[in-house]
Amino acid sequence: MSRDNILHKVRTALGRSAGQAVAPPPPVRLRIPEVPMEARIESFIARLEALAGKAVRVATMDDAREFVALAIAGKTAAASNAPYLAECGITGLPGVRSGIRDLGELREVCAEVDIGITSADYMLGDTGTLVTIASPAEARLMSLLPPAHMAVVPKERMLTGLDELFTLAPHPAEITSSMVLITGPSRTADIEQILVRGVHGPGNVTVVIVG
Repeated sequence: MSRDNILHKVRTALGRSAGQAVAPPPPVRLRIPEVPMEARIESFIARLEALAGKAVRVATMDDAREFVALAIAGKTAAASNAPYLAECGITGLPGVRSGIRDLGELREVCAEVDIGITSADYMLGDTGTLVTIASPAEARLMSLLPPAHMAVVPKERMLTGLDELFTLAPHPAEITSSMVLITGPSRTADIEQILVRGVHGPGNVTVVIVG
């Protein structure tokens, strides 16, 4: 079947004729519910834990640093270049590789360490999702390649959900090569629906909510 024939059938099915202008897209409908911060956090934790992720609340950045130090004791770890991790003192912890800019070195380090430590640009309370906008400060490999991922995020970055996210970042393709949404540990299932975690990404995800 020729290309013109195929396009004619598509146009006919849509009730359009050749040369007819494409109708403008419908208006974007975003609805941001009014959800108190504590309710957002409680929902985030419940959703994440339902997917076998782990969430921890700490009061201060110093508490976050101490938690991470204990969690990585005896293990190897690398941290992203997120300014918030440096503010918490996490990038300066003994045994934490950080400040990596070269892509080849980043790939090698992420393939070797036990834990990748990042922050996140946002959290979505209704689904327990981390949102990371890929950049030199937050490379995708750090959250995707190591077998365990730990994210340290201030509670002020907790949003209600996707609608609120897209009011803050309506055109993500204009600011980044990718916006990564991480909802719990990586999981997949074969044709027999046997669930396996950690196949396409970290098998363990821990979110440290600060504040």
